[in-house]
Amino acid sequence: MPAKVILNPYSNRWNAQKRWPEAEIALKAAGIEFSLAVSDYPGQAVELGRQAALDGFSPVIAAGGDGTIGEVVNGLAQAYLEEHMGILGIMPLGTANDLAYNLGLPLGLMDAAKIIAAGRMRPLDVCKAGDRYFINNSAMGLEPYITKIQQEITWVKGIPRYLVAAIQGILHHPTWQARVEWDDGHYEGPLSLISVGNAPRTGGLFFMAPHADPSDGKLTAVLAYKKTALDTLLVLPKTLSPKGTFIYSEGIREIHTTRIRIELERPSPAHCDGELFPEEVDSLEYVILPGRLNVLVSGEDMKSSVRN
Repeated sequence: MPAKVILNPYSNRWNAQKRWPEAEIALKAAGIEFSLAVSDYPGQAVELGRQAALDGFSPVIAAGGDGTIGEVVNGLAQAYLEEHMGILGIMPLGTANDLAYNLGLPLGLMDAAKIIAAGRMRPLDVCKAGDRYFINNSAMGLEPYITKIQQEITWVKGIPRYLVAAIQGILHHPTWQARVEWDDGHYEGPLSLISVGNAPRTGGLFFMAPHADPSDGKLTAVLAYKKTALDTLLVLPKTLSPKGTFIYSEGIREIHTTRIRIELERPSPAHCDGELFPEEVDSLEYVILPGRLNVLVSGEDMKSSVRN
């Protein structure tokens, strides 16, 4: 059976639609037989991914950014009822392409297609936040607060948009009173940032879960609170380093766990793989589904801190 390509034309603010002819040429040049499904509205890639799996297509190829990959993974999870979720290929057409970076995949479309054609697979953990699945990163608090800001920014494009939004969001200094429980610990008190990673990098720039490994059967969560916006701004440059030294700053901790439950005194925005929840939430439980998804990868090791 041929592959199914699920294209999100809106990825990278319609740049994915512009680049689709290039991606199509690359897939055909690599000898990949495929049929194409195009998502027409937010969330449709979930249903397209689910239907592709039910129809027996393999692999299912996400052509878009991290949000598109996340939607396709949700569709695969629904189709396979959380059991082994088939095979995923990636054609990186997004802005940040964090998962591709974290897995050491090439961003060039010709090379990306060759990776898919080679068929080398790596089992990856799939994470669950409430009833949503993600494969790279999820968060409550400051991180999705910043995501909301960057979605409204139009005067700067690409990765710099994330950095501008981060600075604006930090200056607002949002804080939540929280209770957090995980496998062997708990925390109760103020938090600004609650980031749960399956892999190190998110937002195209930030290593928010610097020691996350998507094949270790663990969630990697970072909990952070700084008393002032200035204190947070001073830490921001350290989050740009794959070495992850920011987690050793006062008021910040990194935990590795199979589950984490978060309760907030007031609702917060939340996201999975960069896609905001339609509503703010005041509680969320995360769990890990080890090794559930086979992803087509290159022969290179993962980048960032996982490699070190």
